[in-house]
Amino acid sequence: MDYDVQDQVAYVRLNRPDKHNGLTLDMLDDLAKAADRAKRDRNLRAVLLTGEGPSFSSGLDFASAAKEQRRLLMNFVPKRTSAANNFQAAGWAWRSVPVPVVAVVHGHCYGGGLQIALGADFRFAAADADFSILEAKWGLIPDMSLSASIAQLTTIDIAKRLTMTGEVFSAQQAHVWGLVSEVAVDPQAQALTLIAKIKERSPDAVAASKALFENTWYSGSRLSFPVEQALQLGLLRGENHAIARTAAMNRETPEFIDRH
Repeated sequence: MDYDVQDQVAYVRLNRPDKHNGLTLDMLDDLAKAADRAKRDRNLRAVLLTGEGPSFSSGLDFASAAKEQRRLLMNFVPKRTSAANNFQAAGWAWRSVPVPVVAVVHGHCYGGGLQIALGADFRFAAADADFSILEAKWGLIPDMSLSASIAQLTTIDIAKRLTMTGEVFSAQQAHVWGLVSEVAVDPQAQALTLIAKIKERSPDAVAASKALFENTWYSGSRLSFPVEQALQLGLLRGENHAIARTAAMNRETPEFIDRH
């Protein structure tokens, strides 16, 4: 992952283009560290989240993560200073950064990649971008802060539908459902135009505006994150997850057992 500051804007780039920016455990750690770095930079006025190569992010690289079983399990442990664990912090940590965070999305934005994008304050998407809460394919639920972020953006029936089906949907549909701020021919240019407008305002007022809504909009991450954690750990121990994982890896149709 790259972190570069230009003209008071931090450009944070997922940089694993040959794997469609599939997320490794190192990348998740780096995202949380980048958010902390941005939070401490008092001269910063905005953050731009992007992905190198053909996609924003195809989600968690399960093959890579599975090679580090102990570290993978440790990522489920909540941090002392927050209800979020390492998975959730990769997306949600941007909410505590006192400047606008804008995600620019192109290509695939799946699973954990979508949850990182939803952790931003704004999302600008290319017309050919596509999206999916892909965890359903693996017999899992999204557990990287989506339960908190999606509640601010769309209705509960849409959230349930996308989480239960894992269906792939277009940028235009994402905009209709409220998951994308704007669809544009040049989404990065549009994002920078918005950032330029915000930079005309007091940085203290901008920070206060963000804090106002983050602290009043919904019931709170401390309530939703433990629920995500408990449900996901139960699924990971279940036989139907193993069935879904094996079928997905072999590109077969899964045959599930009865609900536990």
